Amino acid sequence: MSADTREARPGFAGRVFRGQGRRVLTFVRQAGAVSTLAFRASRALFTTRFEPRAFIYQMEQLGVKSFGIAAATAIFVGIVMAIQFAYSLERFGAKDSVGRIVGLSMTRELAPSLTSLVVGSRIAAGIAAELGSMAVTEQIDAIRALGADPIRKLVVPRVLAGTLLMPLLASFAIVLGIGSAMIVCRVTFGISMPFFLSTAIDTIDLSDLLSGVAKTPVFGFLVCLLGCHFGMRTRGGTEGVGRSTTTAVVAVSIAVLVANAILTQVLLSVLGA
Repeated sequence: MSADTREARPGFAGRVFRGQGRRVLTFVRQAGAVSTLAFRASRALFTTRFEPRAFIYQMEQLGVKSFGIAAATAIFVGIVMAIQFAYSLERFGAKDSVGRIVGLSMTRELAPSLTSLVVGSRIAAGIAAELGSMAVTEQIDAIRALGADPIRKLVVPRVLAGTLLMPLLASFAIVLGIGSAMIVCRVTFGISMPFFLSTAIDTIDLSDLLSGVAKTPVFGFLVCLLGCHFGMRTRGGTEGVGRSTTTAVVAVSIAVLVANAILTQVLLSVLGA
């Protein structure tokens, strides 16, 4: 290999910089495409005919069938939180404060965010796989050929159902999480269940509840929107469906975590909680 050829090749730093630049450009393009899809879905919701049957079907698919995993997440998170806090506070003689801490942490952060993260991954994977299969078999192109709008028929019912269902699932998760923690504290640490429940309820006020539950409609919107985006852009047959599903789950997880950090700060500033 000649010296001129070696000099023409980019160095390690150049290759790293070029690779990072491509990733940034890909992220910008994806963000633009997601924003465009969000605008088109919002416009279709208010300018086209609403389809109640498709909406109710998506409510069942996304909400009812996700209740089990949401309940399991809330129950076991509540159990772990109760054990950890009760064990730690017992060493300092502050075991009576377990109900306050668990109730506040479950209401403000753990139940809404973890429920949205776990359930959102399940919902996004299902949407991406379903729409990805439709994309590779040209069913979405067939919808366009028939003169229908795929955004109205495929995206709007899913996004609307996810936006409305996530607060309901988060509210159930709060109740189940506090209930499981109350039972564990009674069985393991001898804390009275009425005392645990009364201290938890007395500590939680409306601003605490809103600061947790008010974030979940945004989570639900992002989850379904990203699932639809990656599903409808699937190419490459069944292998492409797998890639889209994996990418959707990763993107939803990151989006929920980032949105949670931003919304937590915003809601604390607005509600003064």
